[in-house]
Amino acid sequence: MPIRQIAVSALLGVAVFPVCAPGPICAQTNAGAQPTVEEARQFLDRANADLLKLTVAASHAQWTDETYITEDTEATSALLNEQATARILAITAESHRFDHVQLPPELHRQIMLLQVNVPAAPKDPKLLAEQTQLAAQLTGMYGKGKYCPTPDNCMGVDAISDIMAHSRDPEELTKHWVGWHAVGAPMRDKYATFVELQNTGSRELGYHDTGELWRAGYDMTPAQFSAELERAWDQLEPLYRELHTYVRSRLIAKYGKAADRPDGLIPAQLLGNMWAQEWGNIYDIVAPTDPKFSQFQPVDLESALKKQIAEKDPAAAPAFASGADLSSDKGHAATLAAGRDMVHYGEDFFKSLGFAPLPKTFWERSQFVHPRDRDVVCHASAWDVDNVEDLRVKMCIEVNADYFTTVHHELGHNFYQRAYNKQPFLFRNGANDGFHEAIGDSIALSITPAYLKTLGLTDSEPPAEADIPLQLRTALDKVAFLPFALALDKWRWEVFSGQIKPADYNKAWWDLRAKYQRVAPPVKRTEADFDAGAKNHIPANVPYARYFLARIYQFQFYKAMCDASGYKGPLNRCSFYGSKAAGDNLNRMLESGQSRPWQETLKQMTGTDHLDAQPMLDYFAPLYAWLKQQNQTAPAQ
Repeated sequence: MPIRQIAVSALLGVAVFPVCAPGPICAQTNAGAQPTVEEARQFLDRANADLLKLTVAASHAQWTDETYITEDTEATSALLNEQATARILAITAESHRFDHVQLPPELHRQIMLLQVNVPAAPKDPKLLAEQTQLAAQLTGMYGKGKYCPTPDNCMGVDAISDIMAHSRDPEELTKHWVGWHAVGAPMRDKYATFVELQNTGSRELGYHDTGELWRAGYDMTPAQFSAELERAWDQLEPLYRELHTYVRSRLIAKYGKAADRPDGLIPAQLLGNMWAQEWGNIYDIVAPTDPKFSQFQPVDLESALKKQIAEKDPAAAPAFASGADLSSDKGHAATLAAGRDMVHYGEDFFKSLGFAPLPKTFWERSQFVHPRDRDVVCHASAWDVDNVEDLRVKMCIEVNADYFTTVHHELGHNFYQRAYNKQPFLFRNGANDGFHEAIGDSIALSITPAYLKTLGLTDSEPPAEADIPLQLRTALDKVAFLPFALALDKWRWEVFSGQIKPADYNKAWWDLRAKYQRVAPPVKRTEADFDAGAKNHIPANVPYARYFLARIYQFQFYKAMCDASGYKGPLNRCSFYGSKAAGDNLNRMLESGQSRPWQETLKQMTGTDHLDAQPMLDYFAPLYAWLKQQNQTAPAQ
């Protein structure tokens, strides 16, 4: 669920300043004079203004490309990206004039961010054109991807994912898993070339490879960043191992030989998600069987949402009618109304914290549901098209529990984007990209039974002894996701570094998935496959370590807001809905953007200046103890 705030990797449709602006600055530079602080300030004023123009043009072009996929929009996107990247590289090159000038901290940080956020792209115009064309093609191939069980029945990833979430037939799950993953194979050669071109650009910038460039953007060295992730994973791996052991035993009880591999891995298609990245959809299989929990079942949020939306919004009601034709004009209008109603739940939470409502244009310009007349990229994302107030989401919303959480997540991006829009352009970003992903999820942790009761989506709040079922449901998404996120970018970093060769793409992908996640593909895979390409963030070239960071940061933010709200009690039962004090604490962090090292921003809000898994461990402490007990008493598999 990425943010779409295109910065220095923007598309260009407007003129920008020359590499050396006319006038005395150029004259002094050409004469070999040492640049001054004032020249640096003038350069950054121009850079901020013109990079803002670049991103506005970029965002409009990419929005069109992802919400109206055609060969023409792909070609336009590629051309604009090519032109923009060339200009951004030139601007970045000019910034190195000031590398040895003693600058005030604010100016020095802007120069640093400009240089580490530069796109990995070759300077050679022909190679640059090739890279941008490949980028547009790869994004389009994913967006247009289909699995066709029969010639007249083709499904996109959302429809297939729905089957993966709800089917309990292992043969059907395997068929659809294989069907969707076939979308990656045609990307393989293009992706290998794309990696080579990116690495060419990274080396021209002074980095060993693109993975090192990506890891350089965290106010620490690339090596320190990698070590930070491993340290956090070491903290959390024991919790994941207990969850994995428990889930595997329950899947074997359900599916028998289809789930029981001698190597102890879990077949990926059985975990309720196309990529086995989150397992919440199989809660019905792994739910606690102890009779004491039977009276405390999790809220049926999907049914509650549909009932409440239908009661409150007559325009949306037909979307939930039995036998409704959602392809008709009336059906599509009802689906759109229901999608907008879902987003209002998320907006209302932020409003309860003291944030202003979303702008009118958000409701006019966002994509809330899949259009009936064209291919689009449905993968949920948040956009700040003008980097000021033109906030949007791009989603294909369905009324269910997953999208209820996703709405809160995506709006976290939007409210963050608006909070820092007074900063200089180069500071208009999250403290790091993990912060951006964590904000909405920290809000979503407040989707407790107490919060749902406040909204009228449940009648009662269960007692503390009922927490294990809810904690298990949450862990199936939050904890299960951690090794997937780590493995994905580990794979990509090793591809960029050359440690993984194109001839071993698929083997290395599944080796890392086995090492970290302990999952395996449902059928034998070969190097004719490219299963990484079946995950949006690979063809879209979106870094993924941010999501690992976000899974941990969100608990740090959540605890800080619970503390600010005055909450006393078990962390997992806190909801700070309606707390202006929690909102003030959050907003102070959001407004800082990227103006300071993330360690300082984090410490201001939480009192801690490092990635810390302890709040997450505290949150799941009751579950961890319960899982260990279950695994000790379960029969050996």
